[in-house]
Amino acid sequence: MEANKGTPRVLLVEGSDVQAIQLQRMLTENDFVVQRVGSGEAALATLEEALPDLVVSDYHLPGMTGGQMARQFRMNTSTRSIPVLMLTEDVAPGLEREGLESGADAYISKSAHPDLLVLRIRALLREGSTLSSDEDAGRFRRARIVIVTGPRDDDDENDEQWAACHGWERDSEGASLGEMLWRDGHTVTTVAGSGELVQGGWLGGEDGPDCLVLDLTSARLDGVGFCRRLDARRQDVVDAGGSPFRILGIVDADRFRRRSAADLFDAGIDDLVPSDIGPDVLALRIRVMVRRKLAQDEVRRQEIKRQVREVALQTAQSEARAIAAKAKMAEALAHANAELAEANARLLDTQAKLVQTAKMASLGELVAGIAHEINNPLAFTLAHEETVARALGELCTLDESSDDSAEALVRRAILLDKCSKRIGSMRLGLQRIQNLVLSLRRFSRLDESAFQDVDIVETIDTALALLAHKFGQEITVERHLGAPRMLVCQPALVHQVVMNIVSNAADAIRGDRQGEKEALPGRIVIETALVQDDQGSFYVLSIADDGPGIPPEIRARVFEPFFTTKPVGAGTGLGLAIAYGVIEAHGGSIEIRDAWLPGGHGPGARFTLSIPVRMTMTGPVTIGRQ
Repeated sequence: MEANKGTPRVLLVEGSDVQAIQLQRMLTENDFVVQRVGSGEAALATLEEALPDLVVSDYHLPGMTGGQMARQFRMNTSTRSIPVLMLTEDVAPGLEREGLESGADAYISKSAHPDLLVLRIRALLREGSTLSSDEDAGRFRRARIVIVTGPRDDDDENDEQWAACHGWERDSEGASLGEMLWRDGHTVTTVAGSGELVQGGWLGGEDGPDCLVLDLTSARLDGVGFCRRLDARRQDVVDAGGSPFRILGIVDADRFRRRSAADLFDAGIDDLVPSDIGPDVLALRIRVMVRRKLAQDEVRRQEIKRQVREVALQTAQSEARAIAAKAKMAEALAHANAELAEANARLLDTQAKLVQTAKMASLGELVAGIAHEINNPLAFTLAHEETVARALGELCTLDESSDDSAEALVRRAILLDKCSKRIGSMRLGLQRIQNLVLSLRRFSRLDESAFQDVDIVETIDTALALLAHKFGQEITVERHLGAPRMLVCQPALVHQVVMNIVSNAADAIRGDRQGEKEALPGRIVIETALVQDDQGSFYVLSIADDGPGIPPEIRARVFEPFFTTKPVGAGTGLGLAIAYGVIEAHGGSIEIRDAWLPGGHGPGARFTLSIPVRMTMTGPVTIGRQ
């Protein structure tokens, strides 16, 4: 079973055009897709774009040999499993051994029968590549080598002497080190060493070098300092998540043998060689260093892929668990919907009962206060009635006796005056009861929810009359009503706000001063004003007291249903919640701040109610009416 699906792709590397045409025609006729290049360097360049299934290459190529090209294939993880078939006209055992040792999988003569060549190719393809796809294998990457040359010393006037110290730069055939590495398929760049070379981002990133070869033989270059700066930049690359480049240094041979270059290793250099090293040996040292660097890059790439696969697996497992959880949640939600509907019905019923209970509690408190207000004038009216009755009885007795003496006349006058005064006091008490009853009649109409013309002054007076029992002699109420007297709104607007806020203020003041022998009288100030700004017109009602105030941390909660700061049984926590609902019905807002009334006993609290209105010919009308 072939490892590759579809038509096999063959990369043909042949320098001779004549032979290339023959080989390409023969391979195409046998159902291979063939791409032809003329050199090893060109072959490596094509690997950066796409990977073939097999490579057929002539050993004798211009520049890089077929063996050197095969070595590059085996150095790179993404191409090391691609089969390489080497072609040559010389089948000498030494040449074949060299080709096989370089990494070729098979060796065949160009003079062999075409059928044998095709069968050999199919056998290599049948062995197959371990790569599942180009994407999974990654892309072929050439090693990037940078040779950093040192500046030439001024005293090196003798070219032969300078060349003798730099014998590592060229081999016996005159090829430079860069040319030798280039023939191996590496990307080689030569730059002059300087302090500016360390700057910039070229040492890191995807295009950064794999190996730096430093010429440290010049006395004009601070080798140790230069290596330290390079090592610092290399650490930056590591901190950024990259793979560190390698540094190989070339020092003067005498210094190397004196072992006086230990400070270079301490500065971060990875390998050090003397200046009289052979070019071939130096190239080999660089190849080994590059091979380790590319292997490290491959390990890092595989680790990243492993982590990506692990994250993908964990994500898939999490999604599966989430789907299962959602299914269970949907089932539980469907089961709970019926219970929730039933619970909502019970809650609404309970809430209605609680509101009704709160109203009854407020009504009970109001009735108790009214009973107290009626009882006082009624009590002394009844007492005076007995006094008047006795005086009238005594007058009748005097009249029946027909006593016209001076003493009797004086007594009659005293009794008549006494009766007159008592009757006057009884009249005042009865008028007070009459006024209270009128206030109750007005209060009974304030619960109406329809918008109508409301006399704000009369409504406030009514509320204060009903709350008079809470004030006594300890609390005074001041009114500064600067807004228009008439306002089109719900009567409950002013009633609920004044009744609940003033009642709470009175309770707070009395509670704060309880136990004080000489407590200062408390104050409650009610103000109204008509305010106009860029936002429009607003009817503003303010109620302030000099009690202990409301802590900032609970101000946002005082309008919550059933929230109260009063002792258990002393408050329901629904008064301000109901008042807030009325304010919302008018499109208004309410805020709470410290009052700090002049001469006040404490910081107190100021409730400011703002209701948007529109002005008409008859006065302000609340927007909520619309």
